[in-house]
Amino acid sequence: MEIILKENVIGLGYKDDIVNVKNGYGRNYLIPTGKAVIASESAKKVLAENLKQRAHKLAKIKADAEALAEKLANVEPIKIATKVSSTGSIYGSVNSLHIAEALAAQGLEIDRKAIEVKDVKEVGSYTAVVRLHKEVSAEIPFEVVAETAEA
Repeated sequence: MEIILKENVIGLGYKDDIVNVKNGYGRNYLIPTGKAVIASESAKKVLAENLKQRAHKLAKIKADAEALAEKLANVEPIKIATKVSSTGSIYGSVNSLHIAEALAAQGLEIDRKAIEVKDVKEVGSYTAVVRLHKEVSAEIPFEVVAETAEA
């Protein structure tokens, strides 16, 4: 069954993609929840017209994402200080919120939901990936260091 996605579906596709799915998945889940519509000829024509009208806006959004990715590539290395045990493992973990706060301190406002960080449980150097657009992403190197005791 051919359907048009009305929103991003993880593992299936992005909004406005035309995809083939099994009948049960389309009729029992995607269409009733409003995530998709049946890809009839008229629906395909409406989609094509909407995409044509939105092409300029989408190009600007992508260009803005690419400009932001360029800024992120030139960002100063991020150091995140945290409490560390004697074995070198940190208490808690470093997550996307810590990265977003460090970037905000440098003047770059990034939504923390767009930042992907693997589990960081020890002191060392890591890389975070920022998804700015479905075709644009940037890698941000960061280092987790031990917090120094202040006198």
